[in-house]
Amino acid sequence: MQFEVWAPQADRVTLTCDGVTGAMERDPERQGWWCGRAEAREGSRYGFALDDGPVLPDPRSRRQPDGPDGLSAVVDHGSGPWRAEWAGRPLSGAVLYELHVGTYTREGTLDAAAERLDHLAELGVTHVELMPLCPFPGRHGWGYEGVSLWAVHEPYGGPDALKRFVDRAHGLGLGVVLDVVHNHLGPSGNHLPAFGPYFTDTHHTPWGAAINLDAPGSDEVRAYLVESALAWLRDYRIDGLRLDAVHALADTRACHFLEELSTAVDGLAADLGRPLFLIAESDLNDPRIITPRAEGGLGVHAQWNDDFHHALHTALTGESQGYYADFARDPLAALAKTLTRGYFHDGTYSSFRGRHHGRPLDRQRTGAHRLTGYSQTHDQVGNRARGDRLASLVSPGLAACAATLTLTAPFTPMLFMGEEWAAGTPWQFFTDHTDPDLAEAVRRGRRREFAAHGWKEEDVPDPQDPATRDRSCLDWSEPEREPHARVLAWYRRLIALRHEQPDLTDPDLADTRVAHDREGRWLAFRRGDIRVAVNLGTVPAAIPLGPRPARVLAAWEPVQGPGEDGVLRLPGESSVVLAQE
Repeated sequence: MQFEVWAPQADRVTLTCDGVTGAMERDPERQGWWCGRAEAREGSRYGFALDDGPVLPDPRSRRQPDGPDGLSAVVDHGSGPWRAEWAGRPLSGAVLYELHVGTYTREGTLDAAAERLDHLAELGVTHVELMPLCPFPGRHGWGYEGVSLWAVHEPYGGPDALKRFVDRAHGLGLGVVLDVVHNHLGPSGNHLPAFGPYFTDTHHTPWGAAINLDAPGSDEVRAYLVESALAWLRDYRIDGLRLDAVHALADTRACHFLEELSTAVDGLAADLGRPLFLIAESDLNDPRIITPRAEGGLGVHAQWNDDFHHALHTALTGESQGYYADFARDPLAALAKTLTRGYFHDGTYSSFRGRHHGRPLDRQRTGAHRLTGYSQTHDQVGNRARGDRLASLVSPGLAACAATLTLTAPFTPMLFMGEEWAAGTPWQFFTDHTDPDLAEAVRRGRRREFAAHGWKEEDVPDPQDPATRDRSCLDWSEPEREPHARVLAWYRRLIALRHEQPDLTDPDLADTRVAHDREGRWLAFRRGDIRVAVNLGTVPAAIPLGPRPARVLAAWEPVQGPGEDGVLRLPGESSVVLAQE
C-alpha cells in the first residue's frame, strides 16, 4: 500500500506500519511530499517519524482508534454499509435540526443516535446537522477542539458508525449536515506543527496562531482543508457542511479560502449528481459570503443569522446584556427589520462593537433561504452560565411563539435538539481534557468569564465534572408527558404547514410585510396568502389584518379568524397561522 505525507521541513521521514519501519522517499513531482510503501490492510496501525523523532499520527488520518495521540489506522472507504438509495436533498425548503451526538442520547454514540432518527422523520425536519465529529482528547466534549480533520471521534463509534448513521438517515429521507472547524484546532493532541507550516503568526485568533491560509506554505494547507471537506461529502455521503466561525479565517489572498472551498464543493456536486451545500457561521453580516461567485461573491450557499435570534430572544426575554443591547432598545422593531431585511446590522451602529457593522443584503438577488433562522442553538444555550434553554426562561406560550416565528419566517429554519418538546434538561459547557493543566485552565477561565457578569463561582458548572455532561443529555421520557407533548405537537403542526404551504418556503425576502405594536407587544407578518400573528403580551391583543377573510391553520390557543372588521383578537402569549381566502 502507498503512504504519503507532506513534511516540507523534514530531512528524513520514516514510516512505521504494523511494527515494521522503513524509510520514505521524497516525491520528485510534489515539493515537500514524501512517499513510501508497506504491507497494510484495513485497520493496520501506522505513523510517521520526522528526523528520528517520535512516531506521530498521519495528518490525514482517516481513523484514530486510540485517540489523537495514538497511531493512525487504515480505512477502506471502498466498502460500506450503504443500502439506502439517495439522490440528495437541497437546502431550499429545508428544516434543519442541530444535534450533538454525545448528549442526544445517554449512550452518546452515533449508533444510539441513529436509533432515534425515527423521531426526527416524524417531526418533519429534512436535515440533521451534526455538531463536530473529529477526534479530541477524552470522551466527552462539544467537539470544537478536534485535531484530526479527516477522522471520526472513536468514542462516538468511529468511521463505520458514521456511515451507518448516514445510511439510516437517508433511508428515512433525512439529509445529513456536518459541522466542521477550519478556523482552529484543539490545543491538545495537535501534531500538525511538527509536519509543516499549518499555522502562522501573521494573524492571531482567539485560539492563538491562525491557520495558515495566506503565508508561505499555505497552498498545501488550503488543499488539506478543502480535501478534508470533500472527503466528508464523498466518503460518508454527507449532504452539506456547516463551517464554524468563518470570520476567524484570516486570508488576504485574492481568491479567498471560502471561494476556493465553494468551487470545489460545487464541482463535487456536479460529479456526484446530487446537491451539496455549505452553511457558514459568520458574524460579519457581509452578504458577499452568500453571494454566488458569478456575481462577485464567495459562493457559500447559506449562513447562520444571529441577528434574527438576538431580536427574537430580546423580544421574548427582555435580556439586554452584551450583544443583546442593540436589539433590546426596541425588540419588535428589530425583529421586524430582520424579517424583511435579513440583517439587523446592515451598516448601522453597534454599541456592543463600538462601531458601525454590516452592509445591506440585496433582497432582489439573495433568496431568504440563504439565511438560517433559529430561536436556539448550541452556542446560544450552551454559552449561558447554566446552559438554560429558552423554555426555562419564558412561559410555554412564549416558547410556542418562538417556534411559530422560527418556522414561518422567510429563512431556512433550524431547531436545536430537544427544543421541539421544550426539553427540561439544560445544555451546558462540558469538557473531558486529559491534560490536567489544560483542564484547570478551562475551569478557571469559565468561572472567571461569568464572574465578570455577576455569577458566583459555585453557580457555574464545572466543565470537567462528568455530571455536567450527564445533566445535558436529553430525557427521552419527556415527549410522552405534558407539557412537553403539547409543545411537540405544535412543532409538528408548524413544520407540516411549512411543507404544505408554498408561501412559507417562498425565497422572496422582499415579499414579507410586517406590522407590530411596541406597547401592545404584538407582531404580525404576511407571506403571500399566509398571515402569522404573535402576541407576546399577557393580555389579549386586537390585531388588524385587513378585510379579506382568513381561516385558522394552526393556533396555540383557541382563536377565531378576524371578524368582519378585519381585526384578529389573539389571546395573550399566543400565536396563530392563518390563510387568507
